[in-house]
Amino acid sequence: MVLLDIDYITENESAIIRLFGTFMTEKGPKSIIALDKNFLPYIYVIPIHSERCREELAEFDVARVEQVARRDLGRTVQVLKVFFKHPRDVPGLRDEIANLSSVDEIREYDLPFYRRYLIDKGLFPMGKLEVHGQPVATGEYPGCPAEDTYLLEISEDPVPLESDFPELKILSFDIEAYNPKGMPRAEEDPIIMISFSSNEGLRKVISMAQCDFDFVKTVATEEDILKEFVTTIKNENPHIILGYNSDNFDFSYINERAKLLGIPIDLGTDGSSLKFMRRGFTNAALVKGRVHVDLYPVVRRYLSMDRYTLERVYWELFGQDKEDIPGDEICDYWDNGGLQLASLFKYSLDDAESVTKIGEKMLPLTMELTRIVGQPFFDVARMATGQLVEWYLIRKAFETRELVPNKPSAAEHSHRRGKRAAGGYVKDPEKGLHENIVYFDFRSLYPSIIISKNVSLDTLVEECEEGACHVSPEAGYLFLKEPRGFVPSVIGNVLTERVRLKTLMYQATDEREIQVLNVQQEALKRLANSMYGVYGFSRFRWYSLECADAITAWGRDYIKKTMKKAEKFGFKPIYADTDGFYAVYDRKADSASDPS
Repeated sequence: MVLLDIDYITENESAIIRLFGTFMTEKGPKSIIALDKNFLPYIYVIPIHSERCREELAEFDVARVEQVARRDLGRTVQVLKVFFKHPRDVPGLRDEIANLSSVDEIREYDLPFYRRYLIDKGLFPMGKLEVHGQPVATGEYPGCPAEDTYLLEISEDPVPLESDFPELKILSFDIEAYNPKGMPRAEEDPIIMISFSSNEGLRKVISMAQCDFDFVKTVATEEDILKEFVTTIKNENPHIILGYNSDNFDFSYINERAKLLGIPIDLGTDGSSLKFMRRGFTNAALVKGRVHVDLYPVVRRYLSMDRYTLERVYWELFGQDKEDIPGDEICDYWDNGGLQLASLFKYSLDDAESVTKIGEKMLPLTMELTRIVGQPFFDVARMATGQLVEWYLIRKAFETRELVPNKPSAAEHSHRRGKRAAGGYVKDPEKGLHENIVYFDFRSLYPSIIISKNVSLDTLVEECEEGACHVSPEAGYLFLKEPRGFVPSVIGNVLTERVRLKTLMYQATDEREIQVLNVQQEALKRLANSMYGVYGFSRFRWYSLECADAITAWGRDYIKKTMKKAEKFGFKPIYADTDGFYAVYDRKADSASDPS
């Protein structure tokens, strides 16, 4: 099966992991939910006195306690791994455990249960798994129609399989609402059209208005529009549902109208209704068993533009205009009928088709980041860069038996927010028209500094023997040369893998293979280049202002020295910024520097 999503439910006071996916049958792809009843939540307890701590933990209603060895900021420590009977027990008991007299600290108490499962089992969403188990009758699992979804109770750990990008069905949608007073309001303005487009050729608009276009399906009422919307999604059975600003507008609007009209929006492969979850400062629309991706935040992450309207993004990516109708005129086009109504139908369909094209262009990079970071596609598509880095490091920490640092407390965060590391070196551009310009660029400057100087929280020391440390410019921070730090080792592996993929890309002759390899190396590049900045991010678990300061200090030192060396060879710097500089070639200066 291809793993699309994951969550957990409670049954008989036990937590059950649900793996949502798809697998191929003779009749085509089929949805599957694999159930795992054998995974327990846990935290790590760093004891002051191990035996006394075990005795005190015995007073709590926990499943079991194990003693294990872990690494913590460069040292090996013996910790207690405390298992709980249900995920809700963790927030209920963690503070009481942390306050025990025999406990020094608790760790990894705030990792969501389903994310913990992915990490511990070595599973990667959007990748293939091999699962074994017994079929589950739908009578034992209410709300999941047998003809739509296959149910399996896992009998052994899922096995991740090597796989390329999975072939997934994408269904895009867009709504138009009647808006006589400007911005439509769900409490009073009806939905007049819902359009669909898929990467398998579907073109469809559902509306109450009559039209001769073959892509239009006319229904009697708005209630029928919503019912047909649900039926279309179920019949098409997409793996990914795409929208543009669909978290904040389209799905939200559909949900509000459906509530008013009493129409169930049961889109999940488990029979569940549309749900909304808090993600950052906004809500995200969740469809169980299908990955809903709002392209708006994805586009904002990867493209730097003045405006992010669908029309503007489409032009940026494809150099073509798309159908456009001013938003405040949609009700007029609807009311006037005739040619204007026909234009509104074409505009609505074009919106959905544009979303499909943008998705095919933009999704591969996010999909590859999902396969690298190892968290659900739904989450990764909405994560900030720092969150991607943090979850990648959390997975690597598990693989190397490193304890994950805790998030900062409110007081710690407040203290950190007032501090900033110095930035990169910037030389103001010299005015004038310049010729014979050359550009000097450091490849992966900050990641390379982290690796070469072993800049890491677990290698930072206050003193060391002569020659045993790297000494940063300016502030003189000390970083042990050996052993290799946790973050440098992770970034080193990322850059090594990227070089390998780029080599394979240059050697490849198949166009599809080149595209896949390019997406993979680009994802690794973005991840590596993001890692240096999060050292100074106030909410980062591996936060270290000293590390952030040292990295930029070495960066400034390198670029200044390189500029001076370039001048000796006749290159006059005219502008510099962080990891590179522009220079003009001066033959006279070059001749003057020639000792012959």
